[in-house]
Amino acid sequence: MDEQDNRRIENADVTTTIRTSFLEYAMSVIVARALPDARDGMKPVQRRILFGMNQQGMFPDRPYKKSARITGDVMGKYHPHGDTAIYESMVRMAQDFSYRYPLVDGHGNFGSIDGDPPAAMRYTEARLSKISMEMLRDINKDTVDFVPNYDETEKEPSVLPSRIPNLLLNGATGIAVGMTTNIPPHNLSELIAGIHHLMDNPDVTVTELMEDIKGPDFPTGALVIGRSGIRQAYETGKGSIVLRAKTEVETSKTGRETIIVKEIPYMVNKARLVERIGQLVHEKKIDGITELRDESDREGMRIVIGIRSDTTSSIILNNLYKLTPLQVNFGYNMVAIVNGAPKVLNLKELLNNYLTFQETVIRRRTAFDLKKAQARIHILEGLRIALDHIDEIVSLIRSAETPAVAKEGLITKFQLDDIQAQAILDMRLVRLTGLERDKIEDEYAQLEKDIADYQDILARPERVNEIIYNELLEIESKFGDERKTEIVKEEITNFEDEDLIEQEDIIVGLTHNGYIKRLDPSDFRQQNRGGRGVQGMGLHDDDFVEQLIYTNTHEQILFFTNKGKVYSAKGYQIPSFGRNAKGLPVINLINIEKDEHVNTMVKVNAESEKEYLLFVTKMGTVKRTHTGEFVNIRNSGLRALTIHEGDELVNVMITTGASNVFIGTHLGYCVVFPETEVRSAGRVASGVRGIRLRDEDYVIGSTLIPKDSEILVISENGYGKRTPADDYTVKKRGGKGMRTLRVTEKNGPLAGVMTIVGHEDVLIVSDSGVVIRFDVNDVSKSGRSTVGVRLIRLDQDAKVATLSKAIKVEDPDEEPESEE
Repeated sequence: MDEQDNRRIENADVTTTIRTSFLEYAMSVIVARALPDARDGMKPVQRRILFGMNQQGMFPDRPYKKSARITGDVMGKYHPHGDTAIYESMVRMAQDFSYRYPLVDGHGNFGSIDGDPPAAMRYTEARLSKISMEMLRDINKDTVDFVPNYDETEKEPSVLPSRIPNLLLNGATGIAVGMTTNIPPHNLSELIAGIHHLMDNPDVTVTELMEDIKGPDFPTGALVIGRSGIRQAYETGKGSIVLRAKTEVETSKTGRETIIVKEIPYMVNKARLVERIGQLVHEKKIDGITELRDESDREGMRIVIGIRSDTTSSIILNNLYKLTPLQVNFGYNMVAIVNGAPKVLNLKELLNNYLTFQETVIRRRTAFDLKKAQARIHILEGLRIALDHIDEIVSLIRSAETPAVAKEGLITKFQLDDIQAQAILDMRLVRLTGLERDKIEDEYAQLEKDIADYQDILARPERVNEIIYNELLEIESKFGDERKTEIVKEEITNFEDEDLIEQEDIIVGLTHNGYIKRLDPSDFRQQNRGGRGVQGMGLHDDDFVEQLIYTNTHEQILFFTNKGKVYSAKGYQIPSFGRNAKGLPVINLINIEKDEHVNTMVKVNAESEKEYLLFVTKMGTVKRTHTGEFVNIRNSGLRALTIHEGDELVNVMITTGASNVFIGTHLGYCVVFPETEVRSAGRVASGVRGIRLRDEDYVIGSTLIPKDSEILVISENGYGKRTPADDYTVKKRGGKGMRTLRVTEKNGPLAGVMTIVGHEDVLIVSDSGVVIRFDVNDVSKSGRSTVGVRLIRLDQDAKVATLSKAIKVEDPDEEPESEE
């Protein structure tokens, strides 16, 4: 290797070289490709397209030109990065569903909101839109700097004058290296009102600016949910808002509902949206949609979603909002180039950047106009001298041998400069007429006024602001319109599961062996007392229904186990099975341990004002605990109370803190005492004595006694009665109690107790799974010590397992089944 080759080799650190090269590349992408300028809101390719079309004279009042011609000219002169990038940018600026105020007026197929691609550039035509002329207004008056193009054969603007606040007006989206920008479009009238507010009061806050600038205004309309996300984004430059489709619900004469989607969120592909809804229906992830049609046309968008007659539109819509792009999040990230570097800007900073730039534009335009006026008045001064000495000048020119000699003579004799002398030589003879002399004088007088005005503008900042203020009003009068996107106050956007589930009444049954399921109350028609009932759960020979509660899909159910722990589930989380199915093992629903089983269930209404849970055990212990102890129940459960050996939980009741408590036993005895006899205790406490039990006796149930109520009791052999609550004397807790049912071989021991007020239906369940439902008024009233009447006819060896209240549901077209 010779000495010359050695001189070409340089030692370089690889790490330093890679870091430097990558940073240079990153800054090139950030500044020169992906991010918009804070002044005109444009990326370089967009700016070059508009400037190129302006240079080619493709104005709104002139015929369209082929898109291929525009693309080729821009690529050849200003943007040598491929025609595809240029054409796609131009297409987007022409789409009225992408740009709030399109900057390109397209003619032909420029794509659709369904995601259809535009036609090839050789087929489409375009020209500048009317509002884009405001972007280019005064560009030839030295309002912005021009820089060499990529090969230094042309000049291009480093920024457009942008007489409209385009960055916020049409928004911007871009992915650079290590950063992104995402600015939504806004309404022109609101932006101008906000700018005026800022000009009137430079100390205005972002919150005050939001009185004028309500929020983003998307070309596709739709809804913005809540204002908190908008406020955060405007104050910090970053935030997230929720966009939701605008829908209507049409109801037919038969009561069937149909959802009509009129507007969809910004940047959502309509065809994919419809496809997604269809997919969810096919996969049965959304149940209740019977038809789906896209009836959109030139008049507007219309997606028709037919709803099954037994389904409500609100539940379907909530599911669609959660599972489809009918509701999306828009993330604000207001990053723009400021003084050659990227910066996150809040709303006020963005407007201030625009205002500062417009002040520069007005000053440069005024300086340009002043310079031009001064140059013209200088020439007019020479022409006035010529008109005053026209005979001498004509004689001088006629006697001169050459134009140069004539010019020199004018300069010398009349103290003119070269420009004035040349203007006299170029003057046509027609200017010597009296009318033309008057025009020169009038023009001279007008220029004197204009120059004084220009100088006043440059000397007084308030004049500059006045011009900006008034020109914005002029722009608003031309292009201002009503906002398309509605901002609604609702802030709840994260749908919980219950928002997606129809709220309906259900029956939840739990068997002795731990099988659970929910059923439709209509599965159990009302019968007269004494009937045989219907099969309510499919059971094994050794299983029977222990618990039955009437609740709804949105209510919370607490499960209390033999170990004194509590677990929680919502009604809709319990699987629905047919009447003859045995259900799901409860261990698959809640995380109970293998040697643990559920003894009792209680429903809790989140909106209830009740404050306590009252626990009753088999051995007669009672405990009262505030419901606040059971608000947040983890999946592994919580300790609800301490259970002594040989005892187990029988019942848990929601109380108001001042109720009377009824406890019934197997041998037909009961006690009634005020709830206040049981002081409130924590979750891990074991409780106090509620009833002193006789030998071989144990507690089978308990209930609360409201005013003017009755006590319904039922025995194991299906006999029952109702007795006025006033027949039971209220005493202190801990006594042996009084008789509530005369136990005989015919009716058997006490199986269940319940408080009624006279308008309920009662469900009785046998240990063979048979359920009967009847009106409580069918049960006759009798005293405390009577046997009662037959309420359910049981099969041989069957016994009553439990009973429950249900809201009365009567079918007017169907008579109750007769007593067998």
